[in-house]
Amino acid sequence: MIRHMRTGLVAASLLALSSGAAFADYELNILHINDLHSRIESINKFDSTCSAEEEGKNECFGGVARLKTLIDQKRQELTGKNVLLLNAGDNFQGSLFFTTYKGTAEAEFLNLMKFDAMTVGNHEFDEAEDGLASFLDKVTFPVVTANVLPSHKSKIGDRIKPSIVLDVGGEKIGIVGAVANDTPELSSVGPDILIGEDVATITSAIEEIKKQGVDKIIALTHVGYPRDLAAIAKIPDVDVVVGGHSHSLLSNTDEKAEGPYPTMVDNPGGYQVPVVQAGSYSKYLGDLVVTFDDNGVVKAAKGDPILVDSSVKPDEAVAARIKELAKPIEELRSKVIAKTEAPIDGSRETCRAKECEMGSLVADAMLDRVKGQGVTVAITNGGGLRASIDGGDVTMGEVITVLPFQNTLSTFQLKGSDIRAALENGLSQVEEGGGRFPRSRASNIRSIVRSPPAAASSASRSRRVTPSRHSIRKRPIRSSATTSCAAGATVTPSSRTRARMPMTTDRASKPCSPTTSPPTSPSSPTPTAASRKWLPQPRRPRPAPRRSRKPPHRSRRPPRRSRRPPQSRRKAKRRPLPRGFAPGGSRCRRPTQARHSARRYAVGPRGILLRQRHRMAEDIGRQRGSGAASA
Repeated sequence: MIRHMRTGLVAASLLALSSGAAFADYELNILHINDLHSRIESINKFDSTCSAEEEGKNECFGGVARLKTLIDQKRQELTGKNVLLLNAGDNFQGSLFFTTYKGTAEAEFLNLMKFDAMTVGNHEFDEAEDGLASFLDKVTFPVVTANVLPSHKSKIGDRIKPSIVLDVGGEKIGIVGAVANDTPELSSVGPDILIGEDVATITSAIEEIKKQGVDKIIALTHVGYPRDLAAIAKIPDVDVVVGGHSHSLLSNTDEKAEGPYPTMVDNPGGYQVPVVQAGSYSKYLGDLVVTFDDNGVVKAAKGDPILVDSSVKPDEAVAARIKELAKPIEELRSKVIAKTEAPIDGSRETCRAKECEMGSLVADAMLDRVKGQGVTVAITNGGGLRASIDGGDVTMGEVITVLPFQNTLSTFQLKGSDIRAALENGLSQVEEGGGRFPRSRASNIRSIVRSPPAAASSASRSRRVTPSRHSIRKRPIRSSATTSCAAGATVTPSSRTRARMPMTTDRASKPCSPTTSPPTSPSSPTPTAASRKWLPQPRRPRPAPRRSRKPPHRSRRPPRRSRRPPQSRRKAKRRPLPRGFAPGGSRCRRPTQARHSARRYAVGPRGILLRQRHRMAEDIGRQRGSGAASA
């Protein structure tokens, strides 16, 4: 009996162990980067190439040499655990390394880091199909993007997959990629590649990999942090989102972070999806730990991005290779072309939301370059400004870092409505931090940027109004008398505004009369000299169009231009009756015809029709009359 009891205990123990193993949690460590933007060398606090002096002061960050060292260290720490290294796209464009080597250098260093998967970003299409195809020839890791749909003519072929399935620690991990839907507008995709809708293509790719028994799915996207939260994380069966494109720093310790790392989003399937992103320019390495239950559902997610600062020693072999590649471009990069007394702010956070120093400088430079052509307005977008410049000497390398896209300066002849439409389009995505935010300069015109009427107040009329995407109105230059008379100033009107000035004195420089003083209220402050030219004027409501009570003129012939009174006021003219048909005449056989003939006809097609009918009746009467006489 004791033997049977021992056998039963052993069986119960084995059953408990087997059931515990069946329901064990699965832990996955995800290391990731996004938006490298060709920052092969280390960068300074302005996201530009770090100088030797700054390196000596330990003021540099990132660079592929430091990034390689940190990735190797993390892999060594996680030996025996489940690790993935992912790249969320935009490795192209941003330094002289890409300008010179067109993606070859980026492919070489990414291969050394041994990524497990990558999705393409919009800047991977900056050199069209040729540049991306050459990059795909050189990389040794899979590239997944579900909404990149090449045709049979495309040089890319089938080298970009919608999804892949990796075996990590005995578990199948599905990875689905996507790029921004507006990539054709942001880059040079070409006619042989179609960019599909991200949610639909990801959903379709997930259905395919689920057929392989995959229940742990990662969305590797380049659509931006807001899009990841609003759409990608809510796709059914998506478990983790690793993103890029918006350069968003998510952190639990940095006060400037856009959100927590990870940001948990409720999925309609009844579970939460962690969303992560790791800044940009190789400055951070994302480090996420995800725990799945036996059904492939995320139970927990934790982590924080790692700052790649001067405490990380650069990899010696990679650093030596960087120096070798930098020799052909060193002379161009070190050429001093200007000098600035203070730093010039060109940060992404500033130039995509409000006026920034770098945007004003670039717009002024554009206008100065083409002023000989009679150009008066210059507009550039905040997304084309990629870095700031520190004080002191300005080198060619810094300028190319700020403006890396090799765009062409084009001139057009436009109407004011076209300029207004361009500015409104530029302001349409200011809340999302879109790169279309406009920076403009004008030489001999002034424009007033107005807020919506509901937001205007008496207190805000004395200062320049913050730009709003709701209403932008170009106004003619207002007379200076409308704002300076309140202070009793002397006005010297310009020749352009003299004809419009309501002044009772002559047109010389004289004090303003009471008729030129603007209406003021106790609550509104006196306009200052700085705010005078930006004083918004009230929007005049347009009068409602008058509706005519008369029916529309439907006659085919053009209306008469004579100023005759309407027919109802004119004395009616009777049409003369044909001979022999006068009322009471001896030859009138049918008196009713005479009454019809003497009728007043209406104007228009109806009158013409009546006339024709009555003439036909008269002709019939004549024929009958002649027939009766001959009989």
